[in-house]
Amino acid sequence: MADQRIGVIGATSSVGKCVLPLLAQHGWQAVAFSRRQVEAEIMRQNPAVIWYQLAHELNMARMGKLPPADNNITSWLYLAPIWTLPAYFDFLTAQGAQRIVVLSSTSIFTKDDSSDSGEKKVAQHLAEGEAMLRAWAEKSDVTWIILRPTLIYGLGRDKNITEIIRFIRRFKFFPLLGSAQGLRQPVHVEDVAAACFAAFLASNVINRAYNISGAETLTYREMIKRVFKALDQPPCMLTIPHWLFRLVVNTLRQLPRYRHWTIAMAERMNRNLVFDYAEAARDFGYAPKPFLLMKEDLP
Repeated sequence: MADQRIGVIGATSSVGKCVLPLLAQHGWQAVAFSRRQVEAEIMRQNPAVIWYQLAHELNMARMGKLPPADNNITSWLYLAPIWTLPAYFDFLTAQGAQRIVVLSSTSIFTKDDSSDSGEKKVAQHLAEGEAMLRAWAEKSDVTWIILRPTLIYGLGRDKNITEIIRFIRRFKFFPLLGSAQGLRQPVHVEDVAAACFAAFLASNVINRAYNISGAETLTYREMIKRVFKALDQPPCMLTIPHWLFRLVVNTLRQLPRYRHWTIAMAERMNRNLVFDYAEAARDFGYAPKPFLLMKEDLP
């Protein structure tokens, strides 16, 4: 099974948790690396996965203690934030990496002109991460694929729809800025995981970046209506002006759960954040599902 091994960094992320059973189902031996001690429940759910702690493996690489040639991991999925990837370049090189699929985000395009400085930094970090990957891969003769998902949701672990659900459960309404007619393409986490695996298997796909979205395009307002429907609650959406929204956001930010909310998030309710996934469909058969919240998607 040596040629069927694949290293996974970010295996405990929401995408990682969907990738691991997918790999096992198709006969791949996943070797997962985690920054923290992996919970026993995760290990029970993925009995075929071999787990390592990154800190120990990085120290071994720094000390020049390379794995035996027949124990190298040449194939990789990187599912952690792409801007953290450069810290592992030496480790991946020591492992003899030959091919890697990396997750980025369409936020590289949608937040680069944000009114919030923190969001601009996110876009900058994404761009720098992608550029550094390309430079390292070219120098190290590693083939790469970058996948940029749109708004990820699913399994109650995302930071997008899940946060909206929790807000509605707590306050019984959801605030909207203006008409909230900006278009969205929510993509389920399982579709993102499937895209990672399919792109990796497509041996003819090398050194390419792809935008991947959900199959359905809907307005932000309609997306919120779907959330209310999934919760079996009548839609209660309050349209409020910009100044009041700023006051609401600044007030909510005093609560730990909402400290990352920004007025820029509200401003994007009226912007179209739409990306074509035709190239991904053509090159590795990407076929996402429409936006549909199931019971298991609720936190």
